[in-house]
Amino acid sequence: MLIHPTIDPVALQLGPLAIHWYGLTYLAAFGLFLFLGLRRLRHEPYASMTGAAAWGRKDIEDILFLGVMGVVVGGRIGYCLFYKPGYYLAHPLEIFYVWQGGMSFHGGLIGVLVSQVWFARTRQKPWLQVMDLVAPCVPTGLAAGRVGNFINGELWGRFSSPDLPWGMVFKHSGSMLPRHPSQVYQFLLEGLLLFVLLWLYARKPRKTGQVSAAFLVGYGVFRFIAEFFREPDDFLGVLALGMSMGQWLCIPMIIGGAVGWWWALSRETPVAERR
Repeated sequence: MLIHPTIDPVALQLGPLAIHWYGLTYLAAFGLFLFLGLRRLRHEPYASMTGAAAWGRKDIEDILFLGVMGVVVGGRIGYCLFYKPGYYLAHPLEIFYVWQGGMSFHGGLIGVLVSQVWFARTRQKPWLQVMDLVAPCVPTGLAAGRVGNFINGELWGRFSSPDLPWGMVFKHSGSMLPRHPSQVYQFLLEGLLLFVLLWLYARKPRKTGQVSAAFLVGYGVFRFIAEFFREPDDFLGVLALGMSMGQWLCIPMIIGGAVGWWWALSRETPVAERR
C-alpha cells in the first residue's frame, strides 16, 4: 500500500503572502476555462454567428466571472442546505464563514445555472445556447479541483483491500488502514474522461440543449460511481438505500439531463443543418 505524501499546502511564501496549492488549482481551472471557451467559439453554431448574435472573448470573460460568483455563493449555500441544514439554521451567521470550509458541487452547479440566466438575459442570448458553450469547458476545472483535494489529503476514499496496489493511507483520516484514493478516481472520471467525451460530442452540430444535458448525465453517472469509493461525510454517513448524499443529489441530475436531452432532440434541428 501507499502512504499519502505530506505536501505543504503552501506552494510559495512571499513574506506575509502565502500562495496555497489549492488556490493555484483554482487559478488553473479558470485559465483552462478561458482557453477552452475561446476554442469553443470555433465550433458551430457559435463560429457562424454574426451581428448582434456573434460571440467574442468578452462574452467568455463575463461568463467566467459570473460563473465564479455562482460557484462560490451557490456552493456555500448548497453545502449549508444539503449537508448541515440544522446546524446552520441554529448558527445562521456561520453561513458566511467560508474560510472554515464547506462547499457543495451541486449547490455550485445551481449557482452557475442562475448566474448564466443573468448573463443570457443581459446579453439577449438563448440560455441553453450559453450552457451548451459552457458545459464542455467545465470538466477540466473539476479535475483541477480534485488535484487540490489530493494535495491537501482531504475527501479521502473508503477503506480498500490491503491487496489493492494503489490503496493509500491518508494520515489525516485518523486511520493507518489503506483507502481508495477517491480524489484520483474523480479526477479521472469527472475530470479527464468527462472532458474528452463531452468535447468530442460537442464538436459536431447538436440540437440546442443537448450538450449541456449530456454534461448533466455524464457528471451525474461518473460522480454516482465515484461515490461508492469515497468516504461519506462523517456527520451524515450512508443514507437511505445505502447511498451517500452525493449519490442522492446525482439522481435528479441524471434524470433531468436525460429528459432535457430527449426534449432537445424533439424540438428543433441543429443549426448547421438549417443552412
